[in-house]
Amino acid sequence: MYGFINTCLKSLVIDRFGEETWDRLRDAARVQDTFMTYEVYTDNITMQLVTEACKMLGLEQSAVLGQFGEYFFEFCKRAGYDHMLRTLGGNLFDFMENLDALHGYLSLSYKEMNAPSFRVEKNNDGTLLLHYYSDRRGLGHIVPGIIGAVAKDFFNSKIKMEIVNQIEEVERMGKKEHIVFLITQSPVILDKVCSKSETLSAFEPVYPENLCIDLKTFCNAFPFHIVFDEELRVRQTGVSIQRVVAGLQSRGGLLDQYFDIRHPQVTFNICSIRKFINSHFVLRTRRDRMPVAWRERPVLELRGQMLWMPSLRCMLYLASPLLRSLQELEEHCMHLSDIAPHDATRDLILLNQQRLAEMELSNQLERKKEELHQLSKHLEEEKQKTENLLYAMLPKHVANQLKEGKRVEAGEFEECTVLFSDVVTFTNICSECEPIQIVSMLNSMYLKFDRLTTVHNVYKVETIGDAYMVVGGVPIPMSSHTERVANFALGMTIAAKEVTNPVTGGPIQIRVGLHSGPVLAGVVGEKMPRYCLFGDTVNTASRMESHGLPDKIHLSPSVYHALRNKGYQMEERGEIEVKGKGRMCTYFLQRNLKVTESEIMGLLVPNVDSDRKMNHSTQASKLLHYRPALKATQRLQKGDSFPMVPMKYGDSPTESKPPTRFSEPQHSSATGKPRDSESYGSLYSEDESSELTKDGTPNTTAEKRSKHVHTGFCSLF
Repeated sequence: MYGFINTCLKSLVIDRFGEETWDRLRDAARVQDTFMTYEVYTDNITMQLVTEACKMLGLEQSAVLGQFGEYFFEFCKRAGYDHMLRTLGGNLFDFMENLDALHGYLSLSYKEMNAPSFRVEKNNDGTLLLHYYSDRRGLGHIVPGIIGAVAKDFFNSKIKMEIVNQIEEVERMGKKEHIVFLITQSPVILDKVCSKSETLSAFEPVYPENLCIDLKTFCNAFPFHIVFDEELRVRQTGVSIQRVVAGLQSRGGLLDQYFDIRHPQVTFNICSIRKFINSHFVLRTRRDRMPVAWRERPVLELRGQMLWMPSLRCMLYLASPLLRSLQELEEHCMHLSDIAPHDATRDLILLNQQRLAEMELSNQLERKKEELHQLSKHLEEEKQKTENLLYAMLPKHVANQLKEGKRVEAGEFEECTVLFSDVVTFTNICSECEPIQIVSMLNSMYLKFDRLTTVHNVYKVETIGDAYMVVGGVPIPMSSHTERVANFALGMTIAAKEVTNPVTGGPIQIRVGLHSGPVLAGVVGEKMPRYCLFGDTVNTASRMESHGLPDKIHLSPSVYHALRNKGYQMEERGEIEVKGKGRMCTYFLQRNLKVTESEIMGLLVPNVDSDRKMNHSTQASKLLHYRPALKATQRLQKGDSFPMVPMKYGDSPTESKPPTRFSEPQHSSATGKPRDSESYGSLYSEDESSELTKDGTPNTTAEKRSKHVHTGFCSLF
């Protein structure tokens, strides 16, 4: 079938059931998404689409094909065939009687078209019998849909069609499905021009007593005609057909020895021909009967009308060569002069030559359009990948401003919560392991942490070495920023148990520190720009991390007061000496009593109530065994693939309250040194921080860890 049919079926599914249904149907049938109008496709594609549509929509094949028939009629009208269809006949009988003629005309453009055949009969009670012949089985139910739509649209008539007979006939060309439909019209519409019909019904033609034309003139005027009797013996032929088939010059030869019937596909005998007397007949010359010098040429096809002459008991075949273009005319070594001047075939060849050129141009444009569509689709996919990568580096609204060439102003956030974390004894691990082991360990850890940022909707600011920095309430202000970061910190401690220390073989240990307060945020640099935070809040959060303990979440007083009475279990650490801050009363966050650890990790748990009853170690064990253990290299490639469920909070992120623009630098001391230039503790400090003992005093025996130095970071202003 041509792509026009499959395109119609696709349009039907999209219009009636939506684009998503077509996508599922296309995937189920395993066919392409787009079909070229003038390209030939196998019948299996159409049948697969119909079969899968029946399964997906839960409909019988007859119902699907019936809807397709109705829609196909409307689709043809929209494609420009409306006027052509309206001129086929003044009533339904004439319309159906000329369907074969329509297919014959379309075959000039659609050369590979294998159309069905139709034959219609009138009954005495006003009903009609429509005979449908086709090489394809199972598509007969399309016919009631098409004919019903034609009757309603063209003739304002409602019809009822039922199958009265369905057999499989064995013809010379093979098996054919023969379905007989009984058509009942309500009301019965005759010709639309009744007055003209009544005038014509009173007309009686006058025939001459003798035929006033001699044989030579007749054979030259109709150079491709053939007269044969009931036994198919040739009685008379035109002059041009004699030149192509030399054996016709001798009288008495059998017509089926020189020709095959190509359309309609019936047995070559007088009974079958008279049965389809109203159809156009296409005869093809047999190559073995052509002159020896012509046998390398394409065989000639004739297309014409059969006329029965009762007085002579003979059949007259008035035909013309079936040629679609000037190229075919040349391939048959023929000229326009070989065709009678009155024969419209001359004009059809010239017109169809232009039509074929337009079709080829249309086909090329259609292919270019599809190529552009695919390129546009791929471009959109690549653009989405680029945007995702950009949004992973910068906040979305900041990235959009940079893409538009706008300047991103620094903004002050009155309330936010900053988190820092690092790996305990990271320097020792680096000195005793291969670089690939370090990269694998950090990647495994950061993949889990990155996943948690999505679960709790917090912003990942930066990672340097083993240090990880996160902020809540920036760049989009939200009231639950402290709870989000606290839950994120709890998730970090759980996730860290799944990361293996390459030195000891056990889980790694991390330290986490939190502090809440105001910050200044802005984009630093032009090459590889970063969205950075400045202010004393960042420094204090860094101090909470550097003065923390392994596997502990260290809280400042501001975080403790923000989480108090919100269902969090916290433990007072007491007063400790904090570098640059003096003595501070700090706290440890232990757990969230209102939610399960599975919810904190963003895992889908069937029974939440029972999960909330599990103790800390049991839940951690469950999370550890949630997915199969992977090797370090496999984790590096695959990351976390289990499903993610974002945690619900009482507020939702909003951009309705933009951060306050920064106008004047704020100083923290009388020396005039900006507050942003203070030390960033374990993440940015040039000083080496020391390990702490459980009582909070510095451990002088512990090896001092060297940190990466982030230079040039404080030159925003």
